[in-house]
Amino acid sequence: MNMANMLTIIDNSDDSGDEFLMNVALRGRNAKIYRPREDHYAKWTDKEFFVRFRLTKETVLELLDLIREDLETSTDRSLSPMNQLLLTLRFYALGSLLISVGDFSGVHKSTASVIIKKVSLIIANLRPQFIHFPHTAADKKTNQVEFYSKNHFPRVVGAIDCTHIRIQSPGGDQAEVFRNRKGWFSLNVQTISDARMRFVDIVARWPGSAHDQNIFNNSRIKARFEMGEFGEGLILGDSGYALTPYLLTPLRNPLLPEENLY
Repeated sequence: MNMANMLTIIDNSDDSGDEFLMNVALRGRNAKIYRPREDHYAKWTDKEFFVRFRLTKETVLELLDLIREDLETSTDRSLSPMNQLLLTLRFYALGSLLISVGDFSGVHKSTASVIIKKVSLIIANLRPQFIHFPHTAADKKTNQVEFYSKNHFPRVVGAIDCTHIRIQSPGGDQAEVFRNRKGWFSLNVQTISDARMRFVDIVARWPGSAHDQNIFNNSRIKARFEMGEFGEGLILGDSGYALTPYLLTPLRNPLLPEENLY
């Protein structure tokens, strides 16, 4: 390998460049060359980090502590658990595998795809720990008190709505069912949040053409309300939902002061 080729490999080298060049020379012409991995956590300022990964550094550290053991690898040349997580978060932020890989030099597209799938499954397995409706009577009462203190709605345990998550066309005969009313492909995801705006229930299996009410009608959480599991608890929804004894929606033509306040 001539010097020009070596300089091409380390075009963005830092203070470790001299050591890297020495290793190249000592390993010989046919040896595999592994460029030192960048520390993407330390590389960016707090503001730059948030823009790139959509989470604060503190939140990323908390998440990494929960999944680090599952991300440990047996070789020093593999991406560190931190960089595996950051590569995945970068993909979430961009939705582009090619651009995400470009930010992590030395990572092949196929390797990145495997890493993103692995990390995503590990994170998804944390769902029962963080996404669940209040279980105990005390938790339900606390949630109702917090909703009342913020919005003066009594008995409310959650707010429901759907959001469209953009996806690529899945192809095939059923692809068009994923096209939403705005004309692009998506999943229509139902969410319920508590008074602190934390998700307590998510339904993420419906195509973009599905109506919000239809998703709710077929959801497990509706069945739980129908069976009286939440007592006198209420959820708030927009006009896309039908009014029920446990789901409150806006008044169509409020006239009285009390109606306008509602």
